[in-house]
Amino acid sequence: MPNNWELKSHTYDNCNCSVSCGCQFNEPSTHGNCLFSYVGTVVEGQFNGTPLADLKWSLLCKFPGEIEEGNGKRQIIIDERANEAQRNALETIISGEACRPLSNHFSVFGTLCTEFLETLFLPIGLKVNLELRTANVDIPGVVRSTGRPIINKFNGEPFHIALSRPTGSFEFTYGEIGRGTTSVSGEMEMAFEDTWALFCVHHYNQDGLIR
Repeated sequence: MPNNWELKSHTYDNCNCSVSCGCQFNEPSTHGNCLFSYVGTVVEGQFNGTPLADLKWSLLCKFPGEIEEGNGKRQIIIDERANEAQRNALETIISGEACRPLSNHFSVFGTLCTEFLETLFLPIGLKVNLELRTANVDIPGVVRSTGRPIINKFNGEPFHIALSRPTGSFEFTYGEIGRGTTSVSGEMEMAFEDTWALFCVHHYNQDGLIR
């Protein structure tokens, strides 16, 4: 029987590109490779009747070249508070195995990765405010990250930039743009400072992005 599910997440994404991330404009990445960290809180969700609301998740990926070239390395981290059914549900969704192929960013990244680390179940500290473009992440021993608005250098005020994607996106329909600084330890070691940060709602089901 096909999976029936829905996930709505308030998500913070930080990658190693400049604040004009090429992925959003069909342009090359800033440095010729792509490293990123997604962390989100499920605000609404269920998977075949298993409730998912209030659980947190993280997806870490490293691509040695452009994402479209593949050969990525992936790490999924799931909130340790999740029970066995919730862990299996979130792992299935984030791995991209529960939806129509290539219909959301989990599926796209899963298709383009060739190395998959064992899923971790850890405490995930996340405070994110999509409107204010702020985030604070602490996954002990693995991820530390902070997100903030871009600051207008002329008046010191937050510089408000957002992306609207009414069509053509498999990830979001509207996203706030800021800056982020991330440090990842362990097998997915990476670090970047004052780079692209996205604050958005991921809203998916088995058919892909919900508009």
